Amino acid sequence: MDSVRRVGAFARRYFHPGSWPFWGIHVIAIVGVAVSGFSWSGLALALAFYAARMVWVSIAYHRYFAHRTFKTSRAFQLVMAVLANTTAQKGVLWWAAHHRRHHKFSDQEGDVHSPVLRSFWFSHIGWVVEKNPERERIDAPRVKDLSAYPELRVLERLCHLPALALALTLLAVGGWHAVLWGFFVSTVLLWHGTFTVNSLNHLFGRRRYATEDDSRNNWFLGIFVTCGEGWHNNHHHYQAAANQGFRWYEVDVAFYVIMALRVLGLVWDVRVAPPHVVRGETRAQVAAGAAAPRPAVQSPERR
Repeated sequence: MDSVRRVGAFARRYFHPGSWPFWGIHVIAIVGVAVSGFSWSGLALALAFYAARMVWVSIAYHRYFAHRTFKTSRAFQLVMAVLANTTAQKGVLWWAAHHRRHHKFSDQEGDVHSPVLRSFWFSHIGWVVEKNPERERIDAPRVKDLSAYPELRVLERLCHLPALALALTLLAVGGWHAVLWGFFVSTVLLWHGTFTVNSLNHLFGRRRYATEDDSRNNWFLGIFVTCGEGWHNNHHHYQAAANQGFRWYEVDVAFYVIMALRVLGLVWDVRVAPPHVVRGETRAQVAAGAAAPRPAVQSPERR
């Protein structure tokens, strides 16, 4: 009976009606592929929409709205918000508020998705679908800079419309094949790709910098999964930088796109990590003329 009660409690916590759209998209993607059959052209379409939208998760949600690592016009700010919302990861105010809280309490009590304090399941998926009204709420004081724009407040209430519009456009242009692979399969992959930063990037990889959390650099996630977000220890070491790949070999596609937007005049004042930060030196060390960086902290590949 205890095991039955635990299963029931788990289901009520993570499979409540509010979570059904999330799980429903998973079911449509899996069943749709099973019924329709595997397709190489479909996979190519899914990966194309995955990459295109992952870039905007990184550039818009994360590096702009959460960290304000560059400046842009009010019009392009709205464009970025709409593009981010096509990923079905709620509005930019909600996303930025939760992410700023994550940095304030990273891997400590108060962190909304720490695998160090809780489980891999909770950090990866559980915190998103958990029946918890507190997590649905936007922590307004954390995003006063963003909520000052009425168009962002309106878009927050309509944050699911861009994703719906994308799905309907794919359906109109390419039929069921296009919407299955370009939206449903792509969105499921995109969600889990994004979630790996919360979960895997705090469990697996190398720690170049002695941050106060368990953030790690993971080359596979950085290059192949997250368009540059996988250089997570770099980011936690210096959050103000638009570049998260600090070294030439740390491929950071999202940063390359930001620099292309800079060339086009769409963004400006792009902040990058200063040399002394990359070397791991403090301002005091630089002022004192210290040449040697702090010893790098090496961690095992797995906790």
